[in-house]
Formats: sequence, C-alpha cells, structure tokens
Amino acid sequence: MISTDKAVRPTNVMGASKRLAELVLQDLSKQPGQTRFSMVRFGNVLGSSGSVVPLFKEQIKAGGPVTVTHPEVTRFFMTIPEAAQLVLQAGSMGKGGDVFVLDMGEPVKIVELARKMIELSGFSVKASASDVGDIEIEFVGLRPGEKLYEELLIGQNVTWTKHPRIMRAEEDSLDPKFLDENLKILK
Repeated sequence: MISTDKAVRPTNVMGASKRLAELVLQDLSKQPGQTRFSMVRFGNVLGSSGSVVPLFKEQIKAGGPVTVTHPEVTRFFMTIPEAAQLVLQAGSMGKGGDVFVLDMGEPVKIVELARKMIELSGFSVKASASDVGDIEIEFVGLRPGEKLYEELLIGQNVTWTKHPRIMRAEEDSLDPKFLDENLKILK
C-alpha cells in the first residue's frame, strides 16, 4: 500500500484514512494466508498531481503571485522514478505488516522552492515592500489541518533495511478485536 506522511498524527480526512488503511493491513497480515501486506510511507513526489510544482509553474506563467501557505513550511520531495523504484524495492523486502519509510533526504522550505522556480523561469522575485522585481511570493496562511513540517515516523523505533534509503518502522498495531469492533462502528 502506498501511504503518506499525512498518516502520521493525522490532521485531516486523507491522513486519517491512510492511517486507518495502515492499521487494517497490519491486522490482515496477522491472519493466516499467503498474501503479504506491506505499506510504504513517504512524502511529496515532484510533478505528481498533489505537488506544488505544477501550481507554481501555472502561477509563474500567469505573472504571479506565487502563493505559499507559510514562510516556515517545509516538505520532503523525491522524483517519480525515485519513488517508484523505492516502492518496488521495499515491496520485495516485505515480510507482512511492514511499514517501510523512505529516506526523503533533507526537507525543503517551500518559499525557497518558489523563489528558485521564479528565478529559473527567468524572472526576479518582487520585494513585498516595493515594486522592484517581476513576481511576488504571497503568503496565504495554513489550510485547516496543514502542518508546518512533515513527519514520516509515529515513534522513534526504526531500523534500516539492506537498502540505504529504506527503513522499517516498528509501530504498534491495534488489537484485532478492537479494530474489528471500531470498523463496524465506522461503517
């Protein structure tokens, strides 16, 4: 299962549904059978439908402003080929119930990404106090449930796998009876 950093201490429906899916797969992995259920949790993929990159490109093409939620927001990024390759490799290591976490590298300040994209497009960043520059960066505020920083781990119990960019998180699962009862209530 492809999971997301939003599943760690979820603040919105997407994160909560991903975390619930992780818990269900952990439960399924404990049941007898041939199928191995594993999850791979990671952050943003450059160029994907949810990435800020296409939005910033559109905003730059339109002459701005480029909208950033908060000056301190940071995100992890990797490319689509990197993500796909690491997901496949993690899947091959799965024993069942595994939560794999990808090493996303260093987090990037979104305002710096916006600044670089403006400059790489041949424009200058407009100073907010004056009219000097081409395209302004506008801070629009965090959306409900949006975090300043991404988290990939629920706890600190993590071990490295044989792959240098794939970790295995040792996370608690729910009691099967408790999970089943609560899934019935949710349904």
